[in-house]
Amino acid sequence: MRRHLLFIVLLVFTSLQTLAQQPKKPNSSEIYESIKKLNFLGSVLYVAAHPDDENTRLIAYMSNHVKARTAYLSLTRGDGGQNLIGPELRELLGVLRTQELLAARRVDGGEQLFTRANDFGFSKHPNETLAIWDKDKVLSDVVLAIRTFKPDIIINRFDHKRAGKTHGHHTSSALLSMEAFDLVNNPSAYPEQLSRTELWQPKRLFYNTSWWRYGREAFEKLDKSNMMALDVGVYYPLKGLSNNELASIASSQHLCQGFGRPTTRGTQQEYIELLKGDDLNLENNNVFEGIDTSWNRIEGGSKIGEILYEVENHFNFENPSKHLPELLQAYQLLSNINNKHWKTIKTKELKSIIEACAGLYLEASAEINWATENETINLNIETLNRSEQPILLRSIKTSNNIEVSKDINLNENTKFNFKESITIPNNQKPTTPYWLAKKGSLGMYKADEEFIGKPETPRVFNVDFNVLINKVPITFTKPIVYRYSQPDKGELYKPFEIIPEATAALTDKVYIFENDQPKEVEVIVKAGKENLEGTIEMAYPNDWEVYPKTQKVFIKNKNDIQKVTFTIIPPKEQSEGLITPMVKIKDKIYTRQLEEIDYDHIPFQTVLLPSESKIVRLDIKKRGSNIGYIKGAGDVIPESLRQIGYNVETIEIENITPELLNKFDAIVLGIRAYNTVEGLEFKQQQLFDYIAQGGNMIVQYNTSYSLKTEQLAPYNLKISRDRVTDENAEVRILAPEHPILNYPNKITSKDFEVWTQERGLYFPNEWSKEFTPILSMNDKDESAKKGSLLVAKHGKGYYVYTGLSFFREFPAGVPGAYRLFANILSLGKTETKTN
Repeated sequence: MRRHLLFIVLLVFTSLQTLAQQPKKPNSSEIYESIKKLNFLGSVLYVAAHPDDENTRLIAYMSNHVKARTAYLSLTRGDGGQNLIGPELRELLGVLRTQELLAARRVDGGEQLFTRANDFGFSKHPNETLAIWDKDKVLSDVVLAIRTFKPDIIINRFDHKRAGKTHGHHTSSALLSMEAFDLVNNPSAYPEQLSRTELWQPKRLFYNTSWWRYGREAFEKLDKSNMMALDVGVYYPLKGLSNNELASIASSQHLCQGFGRPTTRGTQQEYIELLKGDDLNLENNNVFEGIDTSWNRIEGGSKIGEILYEVENHFNFENPSKHLPELLQAYQLLSNINNKHWKTIKTKELKSIIEACAGLYLEASAEINWATENETINLNIETLNRSEQPILLRSIKTSNNIEVSKDINLNENTKFNFKESITIPNNQKPTTPYWLAKKGSLGMYKADEEFIGKPETPRVFNVDFNVLINKVPITFTKPIVYRYSQPDKGELYKPFEIIPEATAALTDKVYIFENDQPKEVEVIVKAGKENLEGTIEMAYPNDWEVYPKTQKVFIKNKNDIQKVTFTIIPPKEQSEGLITPMVKIKDKIYTRQLEEIDYDHIPFQTVLLPSESKIVRLDIKKRGSNIGYIKGAGDVIPESLRQIGYNVETIEIENITPELLNKFDAIVLGIRAYNTVEGLEFKQQQLFDYIAQGGNMIVQYNTSYSLKTEQLAPYNLKISRDRVTDENAEVRILAPEHPILNYPNKITSKDFEVWTQERGLYFPNEWSKEFTPILSMNDKDESAKKGSLLVAKHGKGYYVYTGLSFFREFPAGVPGAYRLFANILSLGKTETKTN
């Protein structure tokens, strides 16, 4: 699942390297900015629904200009969206988008928080959203986030008064934030949280409004007297970047959503409207008005402030280590502060500054990035003091609570390397995103109480470096990593992960049987340890058969694989179910598959998911055999059509010729092809000529914006934002006699059962008389939408435009979707022999 991503971003300071997994090595300018942020005791929480909803301009402004501790609370992880850079969807897409959010925060200086809400797809109303999400649980998570983060200021991205006029998730995020603002200081609200957090009351709640709420012209005329205007285009000389340039780089981390964009700079206004909380003078442009954000905010803080303000005012850019005595003095005073919240936050910040000022390099690198329970792993420990200050490495302590005494004087710029080892405990849980460890529901993930709200699973295996700096004891904790190099990329890092001793993956998520003939199914077993030995068998439905029942597994080397083939025998009648490979090693059974997500802009990800695939015995007929496929934004149409016996060839745009097209019974365009494929507009006439000569062309959905051409069809066709989000919405047949519903499969209402996530999206709402609308459908309380499936005869052939979500239904193995698509491909093939 490795994907290579080529992108160029100009960054002028080292913490924004494209090698996202390297440890931070702050320079003097970054250390100075960290000190300024250390001296600001105030927090801002930005609230919205999805990855990419956040306004990186405002987050960057609050974090870098105001110097506030700033976080983005995304209610979901964006699991229900699409992926423009790779194959990851649903759970894996949520992992990818989580990491893209964290990458964005590393750029704009914010932190990242989540709730347990699952992005189940587009929703038109918050009532639907909150019913599927389980409102009380998500509200509880929002309350917990506020009580834990303790923001003085909350800023909503969306308008709570827009129910039914925009995405239901968006409005829900604002409604929940409004409600939580009034609950967080109420001891009767979610009292079970108070054992691990405490009551809190934010001072103000704002709405971050903009022209997109009203339209550009209307917004320019809007009375803004109740709004605060902030210039988010301020320039940061120490970075060599304007705030909005920084924000552009941050939002460009959302690459799987196609958010890579040019940077912008110069004066730019953002508007926030006060919704709740203390009044303030909007003209002062200070959201913290009346809030003490100095060290005087906490008891005992004034003495700390005296020291740290002096460091800030007289910072030595040439030799930051000169400030270590004062920083250590502040560190000791901070340890006596009673305010647990600010003590924890500022101690972490101050320790990072001390480490950076000392040029202290501490690393624990494993010999490999994966290990299994009971395995002993060698570690390379590297320590280096690049300052004149006396530093003593007293000891190191591993996650096994084994402390090794060192008592090494870390002399200036003298590197010390030594070897240690750790043994992974028996029954150690494997590494995987915590929200995927248990099976959740359509709207909610499950999570252990200790993890709720965290962006990712905390690292279990760390090394504590216990040092004395100027005789002051400090412990620096570093996660164990895997550091290595590649000739074409240089130095690289991967997280150190725990995996099971065996995993098994089926090569496809859905197996479609077009008749009662057996199929061979391949299972890939991967070894997490040396000399893996055991057996493998398959769990399957009662009316199916699998042969052989059991096979032996032996894999000599760790990380190697063994391919095992089973024969799956379907029943005579239509049926569906699940198959799961089960690897038995001694007394343990393993039923999960290991997924890897590897892109340059995020850290390497290891994900364990249930290893299961859907098997479907279809009652299906088809005509034609050779299909040409033009790839769009990414779907599994080719693989799915091959499952039911079609020969599918992917066509590159530059290779399209009349001779090439004429070899195919049908041409299928992938989703959003007219949004994403460069040069497609120049091949339109050849495609239309192919249709006119008897061909069959199927165009899947495109968005109504960023089209490469307005001429999508031989006749007038206009795409809208119409969609039907209820996957169970009634489907009404408008053209019962049309071949597309009758040949070679009789399509009935039963074929629209068990669809997943939605019926379809971006339906056309205007078309010429040459088109025949086939189906009608709508969400509750909405008008009928008739543009989901349109067919036009053009010359001797057919042009079909469909917004039906085949790209979601095929991976879910929905039988009716396959039958209907087979009919679409069979248009004009009435005389062809059945395959």
